[in-house]
Amino acid sequence: MRNLTITRRSMVGAGAASGAILALGVPASLLANPAAKTRIIMHRNPGCGCCLKWAERAREAGFEVIIDESQDVMAVKRKFGVPENLVSCHTSVVGGYAIEGHVPLKHVKKLLATKPKVRGIAVPGMPLGAPGMEVPGYAGDAFEVFAFDAAGKYAPFKA
Repeated sequence: MRNLTITRRSMVGAGAASGAILALGVPASLLANPAAKTRIIMHRNPGCGCCLKWAERAREAGFEVIIDESQDVMAVKRKFGVPENLVSCHTSVVGGYAIEGHVPLKHVKKLLATKPKVRGIAVPGMPLGAPGMEVPGYAGDAFEVFAFDAAGKYAPFKA
């Protein structure tokens, strides 16, 4: 049987290690469960298949995706202040931000890493070639990702 005596030296060392982890800004959620994935809640109309393809891309990028089959996705868009001209087919929520439409996951990761003072990011419409809108053999249409604020103002958001 092993002796598990706790010494003053081991307690001081453990405290120093904990302080170093906190000083480095490691999120408490990762300390509690390092294997936990960031959760995205996707609100979509039940009949839209491209939304499910975007959810697949999000899972491939390491996110946990919960799908809410909503009959009133526009209410979710209004709640999160998505400007009308940035609307797409589904609205997801992650880390308190709205993700409107087929936003590339590298943009979602940058949003979560940098935490800008915006309500969310969006890819308006359903451009071919965006995540979940891929067409085999077609390079895709040009599209842009926008960040929007509570006042409805928006600007390009680069990853």
